Amino acid sequence: MVREGTFPGDEAFRRAMRAVSTFVDVNLRGLPPLVVAEVIYGLQERIRGGTKTPPWHLRPVCELARTRQVSTLNELDPAALCRRRQALLNALTTASRRLGMTPESERHKDVWDAAAFGRSGNLNFTGVRQPWLREGVKAAVCDELPRRRGVQARGQMQTHINAFVKLSDSLHLQRDDHGAHPALLERQDIVNFSNRLAFLAEQGEISTYTWIFVARSVRKWLSLMRSMGLTRPGQPLHGLPADFMLLTQDIPDEPEDSEAGKDLPDEVMRQLCAHLDLLEEKSSREVRVAVELLIDTGRRPFEICHLPYDCLTRDADGKPVLLYDNHKELRLRRRLPIPEATATLIITQQERVRARFPATALGRLVLLPSVVSNPEGTKAISDVLTQHRDWVAALPDVTLTMTVHEEGEPLAKQLCFDKEKIFPYAYRHTYAQRHADAGVPVDVLRQLMDHRQLTTTQRYYRVGVQRRREAVDRVTAMQFDRHGNRIWRRAKALLDSEHARRAVGEVAVPYGVCTEPSNVAAGGHDCPVRFRCVGCGHFRTDVSYLPDLEAYLADLLRSRERLAAFSADAWARDEAMPSDEEITRVRRLIRRVRTDLDDLTDEDRTQIQQAVAVVRRSRQVVTLGMPRVAAPVLDPRPERPSV
Repeated sequence: MVREGTFPGDEAFRRAMRAVSTFVDVNLRGLPPLVVAEVIYGLQERIRGGTKTPPWHLRPVCELARTRQVSTLNELDPAALCRRRQALLNALTTASRRLGMTPESERHKDVWDAAAFGRSGNLNFTGVRQPWLREGVKAAVCDELPRRRGVQARGQMQTHINAFVKLSDSLHLQRDDHGAHPALLERQDIVNFSNRLAFLAEQGEISTYTWIFVARSVRKWLSLMRSMGLTRPGQPLHGLPADFMLLTQDIPDEPEDSEAGKDLPDEVMRQLCAHLDLLEEKSSREVRVAVELLIDTGRRPFEICHLPYDCLTRDADGKPVLLYDNHKELRLRRRLPIPEATATLIITQQERVRARFPATALGRLVLLPSVVSNPEGTKAISDVLTQHRDWVAALPDVTLTMTVHEEGEPLAKQLCFDKEKIFPYAYRHTYAQRHADAGVPVDVLRQLMDHRQLTTTQRYYRVGVQRRREAVDRVTAMQFDRHGNRIWRRAKALLDSEHARRAVGEVAVPYGVCTEPSNVAAGGHDCPVRFRCVGCGHFRTDVSYLPDLEAYLADLLRSRERLAAFSADAWARDEAMPSDEEITRVRRLIRRVRTDLDDLTDEDRTQIQQAVAVVRRSRQVVTLGMPRVAAPVLDPRPERPSV
């Protein structure tokens, strides 16, 4: 038996010896004051964030610190702990490191903690070898970061930093001074950099898109650094020659993309919607609702994940409207018309959230609360990318019906669809494509997508020439004149001429095409009969214009009823009144087109419908001063019940 004070290292032994533990207690005796402060402050920060810390996770961390006799938690080797306790140790050390941290103190480091700038993760500049270039990139990132929104802002900044890592590597490899002196650089260094990017792309080390992105990023940010005055005396880029700059011709053109390629076919969407129960089983109810809202609304994933509790309202007509924030463009409280079925989905989720967090004020709740570290329901799910990827991988083969020709005969086959094309942002492309196929004008679609530029919207539903040509072949086989008589195409030569005519020999009118030479030459603005197309021998229509014909008939009938009840002189009313002959002619034309469609086999009718979707997708908007029908609110899953 060893008595107290008789053992030479008794004091050191007691400091390092494992304490007697109980189930809920964590013994901090024997730890240095700084370690005790780090543990207590770290626990406070975890509690503030809504994270629970079980004592049996914290106790091994404290025991390891006592055994190793460290002066701070940063001296501990995480490898001595299991993965869960490593995460706890990292959280404790991160909390103490961030105490007193500011953007001003962080920007002088080579690895930034993005939390100082309101982001998550780190920004690493160590790959930029030259000190002057590294400081210039830091200044550019510090200037650009406040203008970035969304959870991907930190990642986007890191990709730009990595672009300058490529430039730094090129200077280090190809210059005798390794690019250490900016005043000695010249145009040839840019040429060498461009050649190195081409070499890396040729060797397969980077993709063509990475090559284009790196070149564009370096060009843009070098210009930004110059505009910030970083080439002035005393600044990191002082002395950098003006010819050290990428020119427009140094950046390769993007590969031709003949298809939009990111929208999912209707057949694929039906299969995905049929397996939403599996998504809920593998993740959570909130993730399933998020994916359903992505499908229904076409919003960006970040916008859906961070919807507030009160994101549903009604317009003046009582129709449901989604309220969301466009974080990418910094446009808040945007309004989007949605179907009743989508509104029902939101209302059900609101009831679920309210039942789960009854004590939290409604203004603080989110629609899709996280299931982790969220005791009050104020923290939204961060993203659905990982859960969505796991769900798609677990699905059975997603098939797509394709028509192939064997021995000259068409044959329908079930082919597997590439699951790599199914990702959350593809639903936004599918939303745009669905509305374009329904004939929604591109200017209306731009508002639905909440784009600033019309050209941005047009990139969501491009159609390739080959696909459009095949669709025209099918659609022109069901072309009609003003009397509803079928215009038959008996030879391929006639179909070839039809393609040429679509480009130079006709002009679009509200519900067909016009081949009258003077009107074609005037771009459709020299019609002598003021667009009474059904009475003109130069008018042609086909099955792809059936929705427009039906909308025009409804407009004629609506105008007739309104004018009949309107108080005006007889001559004015008769002049404005649609004629019975025009209404009869349009009705007959619609009936003729529908009759021919009904006579087709199911397979032929399906092919015609697919061709119509392609042709309508590529059709330009016709603005001839005619009244338009309001764009419909499309439900991507019409089989769902609505209230």
